[in-house]
Amino acid sequence: MIGGMISENLEDFLTIDDFDVKGKTVLFRADINSVVIDGKVQMKERIVENAKTIRELSDKKAKVVILAHQGRVGREDFLTLEQHAELLRTLIDLKYIDDIIGPAAREAIKKLRAGEVLLLDNVRMLAEETLSRSPEEHARSIFVHKLAPLADIYINDAFSVAHRSHASVVGFPTVLDAGIGRLMEKELRSLRRSFHNIKSPCIYLLGGVKPEEVFDIMEHTLKRKKVNRILTSGCVGTMFLYARGIIEPGEEEKSDKQFMKNLERAKQILQMSDDRIWYPEDVAVEIGGKREEIPVDVIKPKQHIYDIGERTSERYAGEIRDAKTVIMKGPAGFYEKKEFRKGTEELLHAVSTSDAFSLIGGGHTSAAMSTLGINKTKHTRVSLAGGAFLQYLLEKDLPGIEVLKRD
Repeated sequence: MIGGMISENLEDFLTIDDFDVKGKTVLFRADINSVVIDGKVQMKERIVENAKTIRELSDKKAKVVILAHQGRVGREDFLTLEQHAELLRTLIDLKYIDDIIGPAAREAIKKLRAGEVLLLDNVRMLAEETLSRSPEEHARSIFVHKLAPLADIYINDAFSVAHRSHASVVGFPTVLDAGIGRLMEKELRSLRRSFHNIKSPCIYLLGGVKPEEVFDIMEHTLKRKKVNRILTSGCVGTMFLYARGIIEPGEEEKSDKQFMKNLERAKQILQMSDDRIWYPEDVAVEIGGKREEIPVDVIKPKQHIYDIGERTSERYAGEIRDAKTVIMKGPAGFYEKKEFRKGTEELLHAVSTSDAFSLIGGGHTSAAMSTLGINKTKHTRVSLAGGAFLQYLLEKDLPGIEVLKRD
């Protein structure tokens, strides 16, 4: 077996269908972590999808206790879950308490009636939540010690944190009967199909702002010889323009250690690609406050690239139309700005209207779909995970998945 759970199927996990949850207290690990704009938490698909599983548990008369996080300590998006409670209340009835393991939280859990839902505060406010520990060590944490005795079942519906060995992810299933939620089921089924039942031609569509995030994927899939084309865009595509010598790095780039490291890596990947990596032939830049499309060979030093151009979009769309399997991660450009969303919009439209089985992964890509109003079709699956999505494609163990397997 390669990797932790890659070659196995969902029969290795218990689901909600395997439990009689009526009257039982269910610790439910959700991922309602969302985008924060000017201090305001945005309603995103993660919240909507998690609410569906929570509603099902509530309808089955479970006492649901939600464990969730928002942001990371020290960052602007590290907030309490009060706003999330308000967003969730538009979808389900719930109570919220600004406590996690204290007397108030424990008393609120004890008072829950069948069918009621309680959202606890941001679990990352507990220092031990994110410590690098094994499941067995986390199972002995104060966090687990305080809440596990009050619960009967643990359900994880947060595939997006499955790559993290955090207390709320791996500690509770070590001491409680545990299974996966509906969103987790959908994520795993889609990933299995896109990874094991690949139909050729297979296209990878890789963009976004962090080339280093996808380099491992590129190397891995090229070595597996399962990919026919890797179509690059965004900063990933720009990096390969540098690697091809089409754009020359300036003094600022040369003094940037991360940039030079990425450039060297891109050159190495090109050597093993057998021309399977494609890069933009035209791009969109800003001139006089307006979008202008230019060929890549006339890009000027320090000229910022904000999108792929029309020729590149058409060329990539043609490859997508002919594909049988498409895996996409990362937008094609600065889609948040109206003038530069065209490339991302056209590629997402090509993917969603293709007859190919397509898997769209990463929080920014799914957010782009929502922003641009691109609807999923019967052939399209959207993974709401980022890091876990990447780890899966690299056939690496996911601690939050491993600990949920049947004994």
